[in-house]
Amino acid sequence: MRRVEVSIPGSPYPVVVGSGAVSELEGYLTGQTVVVADPAAGDRIDLDLPVIEIRGGEGAKTMAGVEHLIAELERHRVGRDGTVVAVGGGSIGDLAGFAASVWQRGVAVVQVPTTLLAMVDSSIGGKTGVNTATAKNSIGTFWQPRAVLADLRYLDTLPPEQMESGWAEVVKYAMTLDPDLGGLEDLEEVVERSALCKAAVVAADEREAGLREVLNYGHTAGHGIEAASGYRVSHGRAVAWGMRVAVGISARLGLCDPHLAVEQDRLLAGHGLPGPVPEVTVEAVLAASRSDKKSRAGERRWVLLRGRGRPEPGHSVPEEVAADALAEILHR
Repeated sequence: MRRVEVSIPGSPYPVVVGSGAVSELEGYLTGQTVVVADPAAGDRIDLDLPVIEIRGGEGAKTMAGVEHLIAELERHRVGRDGTVVAVGGGSIGDLAGFAASVWQRGVAVVQVPTTLLAMVDSSIGGKTGVNTATAKNSIGTFWQPRAVLADLRYLDTLPPEQMESGWAEVVKYAMTLDPDLGGLEDLEEVVERSALCKAAVVAADEREAGLREVLNYGHTAGHGIEAASGYRVSHGRAVAWGMRVAVGISARLGLCDPHLAVEQDRLLAGHGLPGPVPEVTVEAVLAASRSDKKSRAGERRWVLLRGRGRPEPGHSVPEEVAADALAEILHR
């Protein structure tokens, strides 16, 4: 078993990585505990706990979904000393984490991610959130988990599409924070190294005041593609397309060698990414990305690259440059 400490001042917690990690769950539970689980994840928790089943996916991440889950927490009498265990992919972690953060002004949450994407990214860092009709994760909180238990056995039955989606976030780390990560194949090491990348960033900048924005590489256009597609494009594939846009913009602005795009495409293609061209228009993606929560006063803030492992957040990009980069990758 491997352990990564997320050293956030005042609320540190471990990320436990390995087959059987969920066996440590009981040690992190207090008070009345409920499990919020995607039924597709399967049952690997050997404890007699009440289970609230919620099918994962972006469709679950609505205020109606929050209201339903909070009603269940109330029905199960989860008090301020209670614990919510989130078992599922990123959407379940986001929804359950948000509900835990506002119920009784905040109860403990333990994240048990069951997808590669959730293990390497969304379960770590304390971001919770649900979507509006036009913007992803625009309603949310920062609420750090008590622990993250990344049990690799959940990946044994994960559909290839979801594995590929998770690899997009791994490629993101390989392009921005850990250039050697792109050549690794051992899943336990991949998850551990990805967790180390994210843990270091969020410990230094929990509330995304500056440094944490580097984790948004590929997400500006990616979230726009997700929203413009009506969330028919998975998060990982949308981020992969968004990374292609971001590196294209970086090259157009003279920040990096154009060959960097070729290098990134090679890493993505090695994991079946980015996949079919999204059925979206340049105009729809630009409009959706403008309302993304990372924007400031309606102006997008792009994470661009100077080179492999040299990300720069906070770039303002001329509209025509962003449109040209999008049109090139969308072939429109």
